[in-house]
Amino acid sequence: MPAEIIDGKQIAEEIRGKLREEIEHLRQVYGIVPGLCTVLVGDNPASVSYVTAKNRACQELGMNSFHHHLPADTSAEYLLGLIGELNATAEIHGILVQLPLPPQIDERKILEAINPMKDVDGFHPVNVGRLMIGEEVFPPCTPAGIRELILRSGTPLEGAEVVVVGRSNIVGKPIAMMLVQKRPDGNATVTICHTRTRDLGAHTRRADILIVAAGHPRAVTGEMIKPGATVIDVGVNRVGTTESGKAKLVGDVDFASACRVAGKITPVPGGVGPMTIAMLLANTVKAAKLARGLPV
Repeated sequence: MPAEIIDGKQIAEEIRGKLREEIEHLRQVYGIVPGLCTVLVGDNPASVSYVTAKNRACQELGMNSFHHHLPADTSAEYLLGLIGELNATAEIHGILVQLPLPPQIDERKILEAINPMKDVDGFHPVNVGRLMIGEEVFPPCTPAGIRELILRSGTPLEGAEVVVVGRSNIVGKPIAMMLVQKRPDGNATVTICHTRTRDLGAHTRRADILIVAAGHPRAVTGEMIKPGATVIDVGVNRVGTTESGKAKLVGDVDFASACRVAGKITPVPGGVGPMTIAMLLANTVKAAKLARGLPV
């Protein structure tokens, strides 16, 4: 029997629906309109697409959307000054600097300059530290979306063997830390694999939940998956074009062979991607409530 498809688009839309109601309540009762400001440096096509989608999502939910599009030769000093201004602007509750940045700008310094209470990406060291000790405020958006997909698919987390393929600061490390926490949406036993793992298949084949963020197309095949496992494919890889001329996208999992073995699986596209934006919106609403001292 082919694997059950975990529909990230549908789940993200359910989350957006609840956020839309919450945003309207905040506006009517407290006069608060959550505001997200995106900052894009340069014209990387993928980054332009991502930022456009984020701003459009804000507007669809009734949030305030602010945007600064800076030239590729922008100096670090100018960007730091802009972030200082955004930190001080009360109408802006969340600040997102789209990565990657041009080589003349130190990403670490930029991320550290953002007020941690406006860091809706969850990349500031303060928020990373809070995540580490189990007191997360703004979880990184893609890992938060992964956790929601697992929970809403009905996959048990407590006591589950979770294998994460990839150790990035954006996905691999934070999702591992989130799922190992002593809390109802954690309590898993987590293994992180990476490019120096000796026998990747030996690890992936024992995973009840397999999260693949390797950054390589079809890096995990069906023979590397435990029968009945839940597979979350984080990868988005362009591998040519379709007959209509659009980019052909595949994940880090070989979907065709994985579907014959896995119990549940996310598609690419339409799996993790929509969840990332949904969780960004959720973090921004949370930031607006925290700024006013409201319970979250």
